[in-house]
Amino acid sequence: MNAFLLAALAYAGATPPIERLTLDNGLEVILAPDHSTPIVAVNVWYHVGSRDETAGLTGFAHLFEHLMFQGSPSNPGEYFAPLEEVGADVNGSTNTDRTNYFEVLPARHLPLALWLESDRMGGLLEVLDQSWLDNQREVVRNERRQRYENTPYGEVMVWIQAEMYPEGHPYHHTTIGSHEDLERANLDAVKAFFAKWYVPNNATLVVAGDFEPAVARKLVTEQFGWIPRGEEPARVTPPGQGGSLAEVPSAALAAPKVRREYSKVPERKLWMVWHSAPADTPGDAELDLLSGVLAGDASTRLEKVLVREQQIAKEVAAYQLTRPLGSLFVVQATAAPGHTTDEVAAVAQVVLNSVAGASPPTEAEVEGARAQIERQLYGQISQVGRRADTLNSFNQRFGDPNGLDRELARYRVTADAVRDAARVTASPHLELHVLPLADEHAEPSIADATPPEPVAPASSGCATAPVGGALLTLGALAVLARRNRGGVV
Repeated sequence: MNAFLLAALAYAGATPPIERLTLDNGLEVILAPDHSTPIVAVNVWYHVGSRDETAGLTGFAHLFEHLMFQGSPSNPGEYFAPLEEVGADVNGSTNTDRTNYFEVLPARHLPLALWLESDRMGGLLEVLDQSWLDNQREVVRNERRQRYENTPYGEVMVWIQAEMYPEGHPYHHTTIGSHEDLERANLDAVKAFFAKWYVPNNATLVVAGDFEPAVARKLVTEQFGWIPRGEEPARVTPPGQGGSLAEVPSAALAAPKVRREYSKVPERKLWMVWHSAPADTPGDAELDLLSGVLAGDASTRLEKVLVREQQIAKEVAAYQLTRPLGSLFVVQATAAPGHTTDEVAAVAQVVLNSVAGASPPTEAEVEGARAQIERQLYGQISQVGRRADTLNSFNQRFGDPNGLDRELARYRVTADAVRDAARVTASPHLELHVLPLADEHAEPSIADATPPEPVAPASSGCATAPVGGALLTLGALAVLARRNRGGVV
């Protein structure tokens, strides 16, 4: 029996049901037993990300991801050490909307993972000092240099977020933060951030894998029940959902934007970016499906025209960058040698106009994209570590960890619905051109070449079901391989 079928059976009731409970201190606990392999995953989501940072103090959520691995009162060495001794996979990640920590390890060592997680949740402030802050601040600043500033195309998301979201919007800055804000961080401000957000009533703990629920309930209560409840932190809320803070300022573009960045890069690359439906609202799933219609294999719309027929691009991708406060739909391409990103943008827009109008997606194309999404999702829940994170995601998005059926149902839409969602690409958007330094002062030749007359794709030539849309990889732990819920670091 293959892994995908096992995963489906697990959700259909072949394994014990998922249980959800809340401790007296507000910690939400999800228990998902599965005795198929002697492995267990512990996955904690703190409901804080870079969107919750204040102006002048960006990068704090990610900085804490590092600080949380420095140790705790009962484990004064590095957090990793006792877990690596038992063969655990240990890590964490931060994005715009949450911070995640996880351990995947042999089932008999579940008590160790729970003890270590509880010790740092309840006791980090006792041991956090200036030396820890100074050390990890420099680690994060070096990470920014290595992954963003000194890597070709590394600052693309910095530029996109700055252009697409105005000052004051929670998504205006990237998760890594700025050097200036990291330097400005002092110990009091860092401790205040922890005291506000790293409280049990702002966290969800998932235990998945080979354990007995009664034993896990006892362990979780013993290890986490002593931690005091904190104040309820107020978050910026999606439009229309109320909340204790002001709603998100509008990020709509009044007119198209073009930004050209000349950098030490080997190839000409293009990003076309539109504002799109927030996570789990009408249009969000449809744009996931649209990405599979547009890119992913040689038969998909953009790849067929840009790469195979006109040969003005080497590669192309399309994806919905899904976030709760507002998503971005992105088309990304690398210009072929001898061609410009302006050529690519012009032809890509013709293809997009066609998909939204005279040559809409076929049912076969949409079904192919949907099948790929379902395959990715079943593959995800077949592995215990990824399943634990998916349950946490479902719980945050839907208010219920048993979210598989609801997730699948979102993609059961018609080709007409995908066409209607594609009309977002007719709205004002950003074109980001990242070009080699040599193009900045090039003679009026290829750098300023006139794009060829675009050729609209024929509606009859793209009926083959695609493998699926391509993804700009911003980090791990996405809900679907196609759906990256915020830049993860």
